[in-house]
Amino acid sequence: MQDTDITTHDAAEDPRNRDIKIYVNGDLVHRDDAKVSVYDSGFMLGDGMWEGMRLYDGKWAFFDEHMDRFFDSCKAVSLDVGMDRAGILDALSKTAKANDMITDVHVRLMLTRGTKVKPFQHPSLSRSGPTLVIIMEHSKPTQELQSRGIRLATVPQVRGLPMSQDAKYNSHSKLNCVIACLQAEQAGADEALMLDPHGFVNTTNACNFFIVRRGEVWTSTGDYCMNGVTRQKVIDLCRANDIPVFEKNFSLYEAYGAEEAFLTGTFGAQTPVSEIDGKPIGTGSREVTQKIRDFYKQLIAEQIAT
Repeated sequence: MQDTDITTHDAAEDPRNRDIKIYVNGDLVHRDDAKVSVYDSGFMLGDGMWEGMRLYDGKWAFFDEHMDRFFDSCKAVSLDVGMDRAGILDALSKTAKANDMITDVHVRLMLTRGTKVKPFQHPSLSRSGPTLVIIMEHSKPTQELQSRGIRLATVPQVRGLPMSQDAKYNSHSKLNCVIACLQAEQAGADEALMLDPHGFVNTTNACNFFIVRRGEVWTSTGDYCMNGVTRQKVIDLCRANDIPVFEKNFSLYEAYGAEEAFLTGTFGAQTPVSEIDGKPIGTGSREVTQKIRDFYKQLIAEQIAT
């Protein structure tokens, strides 16, 4: 085990977060007073959907894409959001204003089916309407992540088939990923590299996964993983800048032999991978990853400017 474990969501400590105000069903309350019922379907069953987004200079990056996924996911499980996209944006804006937040901010937007009348599974027992919570924090990824990189371990826990629990849902039900993360930690790594049901490289417990081989960027087919917003932006940026990119099946054999590997996610953008199963990735040179990072920063800057 490493002296200091790191994760893709490690952030620099910010004392301002000790007194943040959290949005709970329209009310803005101090974090110590932000509570939901023990009968809430999210607490009881993991019955809900969420989105993670970042605020840059007063603008939510890729808001429309995140809302596409959020509303599609809620519709797929018959979860009434209770408001439209404009309502969500207004709630986000009120929370940001209450916390005097403008940039380097991360939000977790969470919606559950609401409070149940009895502590049982059936969705019809949630009768009071949905529960909407917005946790917004001052949050910057640690620079150590970029220099050191993440150590991954391949784990036995896999991402399931769509007919069991489709990984495309950004649901509160994250036990599958939690188990994978525990297995990786027990193997002495920072996070887990998960395979798909056919044994091909898929995703990590928290982020989408890419490798670079002979100047080509590879990622999974997307059939068994969360189709992340940042994942798609990286694919689009590669295509727009003449970097060969492929969504395809590949095995650990190709992953171990990659010159570079990195993770994508809303929080960390692109996080380098230093090793997989104890095998160093490449020589430590991350030229393609850095190019993609530069293109991504430029994309964010262009969005803020519009």
